[in-house]
Amino acid sequence: MKIRRAQKGDAEAITAQNIALAKESENIHLNQLTTLAGVTALLSDEKKGMYLVAEENNTIVGQLMITVEWSDWRNKPIWWVQSVYVQIPWRKQGIFARLLDEAKNMARQQGVGFLRLYAHHHNTSAREVYEKIGWQQDPYVVYHLSL
Repeated sequence: MKIRRAQKGDAEAITAQNIALAKESENIHLNQLTTLAGVTALLSDEKKGMYLVAEENNTIVGQLMITVEWSDWRNKPIWWVQSVYVQIPWRKQGIFARLLDEAKNMARQQGVGFLRLYAHHHNTSAREVYEKIGWQQDPYVVYHLSL
């Protein structure tokens, strides 16, 4: 198993996993072309973020995305862990833990204040995994405003 930073050539595999993630976690059907364009945009612009992928036999079997938030309170970046997905046959084999370890190591090297993530309220399996490996629930409530 190899954990590496994603490259532009990984866009289609990441897109497929994002579509599977949205369907599985929130029963949302993503548009393939829009999702591919979004993945490609991130892979083409480091300012937007990055993906880490888990690869076995030249096949991407898991992923996570990092986006950056600037904290003026801490004078440090905060990394948001998003688009976490491991293909069903590869689950419970430590792939997410390895992806997260790589993200933590990179964050420490780059002076990141801490990692954050959000999970859909009804996605209890993901929330249980996060809590099991030491993540703590923040006191914040997330809102959004569509534009």
